[in-house]
Amino acid sequence: MGTVGLSFGSATSGQGFDVASTVTAIQASEQAIETPWNNQLTTLKAQDTVFSGLGTDLGSLTTALQALTDFNGVFAEKLGSSSNTDLLSLTSAGSSAVAGSHTVTITQLAQTSSDVSTAIPSASDTLTGTVTIQGKVFDTGTSGSNTLTGLASAINSAAIGVKASVITDSSGSRLSLVSGTSGAAGQLATITSTLADGGTSITFPGPPNSGQQGQDAQITLDGVQVTSPSNTVTGAISGVTFQLLSSASPGTQVQVQVTDNTTDIGTAVSNFVSAYNTVIKDINTEETNSSTGTAPALLGSPILAQLQSQLTGALFGGSASGSINNFGQLGISMNNDGTLTLDSSTLTSALSSNLSDVTGFFQNSGSFGQTLTTAVNNLGTQAPNGAIYLAQQQNAAQEKALNADITNENTLLSEQKTQLTNELNAANQILQSIPSQLNQVNEIYSAVTGFNQNPR
Repeated sequence: MGTVGLSFGSATSGQGFDVASTVTAIQASEQAIETPWNNQLTTLKAQDTVFSGLGTDLGSLTTALQALTDFNGVFAEKLGSSSNTDLLSLTSAGSSAVAGSHTVTITQLAQTSSDVSTAIPSASDTLTGTVTIQGKVFDTGTSGSNTLTGLASAINSAAIGVKASVITDSSGSRLSLVSGTSGAAGQLATITSTLADGGTSITFPGPPNSGQQGQDAQITLDGVQVTSPSNTVTGAISGVTFQLLSSASPGTQVQVQVTDNTTDIGTAVSNFVSAYNTVIKDINTEETNSSTGTAPALLGSPILAQLQSQLTGALFGGSASGSINNFGQLGISMNNDGTLTLDSSTLTSALSSNLSDVTGFFQNSGSFGQTLTTAVNNLGTQAPNGAIYLAQQQNAAQEKALNADITNENTLLSEQKTQLTNELNAANQILQSIPSQLNQVNEIYSAVTGFNQNPR
């Protein structure tokens, strides 16, 4: 503990001294012990911020790579088109689709079976009799079923695969019945009716007099006859769904074209280059003093060398795939600062002429894409072995130890402050009481000797 001088004037003045400032001065040297600890904490927290940013950007790089290395990613995407969208529209082309061209001729569209009753004046008229639909009898004597509206509700509640509704126009109201199954398989059975509205019978004439016959769509696909219960055709071309819109032009051929989605692949490669450059720029920033001369948080840290070494090594690692054996053939080149530049025209050419080889370059076992993905995963925040994760754990352990030291030191200083304050308060009281004690001594002396120490 350092030496601290006390300023209290003459010993007999009774002025004493400032206890609080004296205690602060005494403890100043003790508190200085914490300064390097706090400085180290500040450094570690600055590193934590950089580690967090690097971890986030490495995570973005992982995501960008995954779009290229995932077997169900952009390389699996397909696009589809129709040469005549008035007759046929392409709904989707999934990853299981194979690029190619197909010829479709539409013979007839699918129809859903339906029937409509003869008209009565009002949907709320009271009815009598029964109607048999799909083998189920509906009796107007049943509560709530003695009107068209009530019958429709009863039919819908019966779950017999028929949708009932009431159609009303200027000629009156009718009961409409539509099969819940499209195509020939959903053909409604003959509807038997004894329904009557007063003296007027209600019948279901059936197609072609009312409603329509259930029928399957018929097409010729690449010379093969194909039927479909729905105008939405799925599975005729693997991975492709298309919608039949019209059969108004018999014999007209429609070309369905399935192609690889090279546009999205190009975007994914561009996203990868951008994500990689972000990580490299993070590293470069930590290797150079700022414009004000301030050293970055990780200057000289071995983690930077590890990141650079493993990323660069992975870029030039990985096995070839057919005609593609390096990322330069994809239009990707490395700049002097370690960042990458993408030539889109070169990439487009590679995708057009060697798509399968480009796919393998990212997805084959031991390929460029797989090697780089492994390297990035080993560098990120993944537990338990990611390089950034381990660095964060090491910093957290150091910060915990430093905070414990600071807490313990503050506890000791607090106890010392209490002790010093008590001791110095006692000493101060003694100093402040000296004049009073001297007066008492003088009075005793005067009483004994008769000599007045304070003559008037």
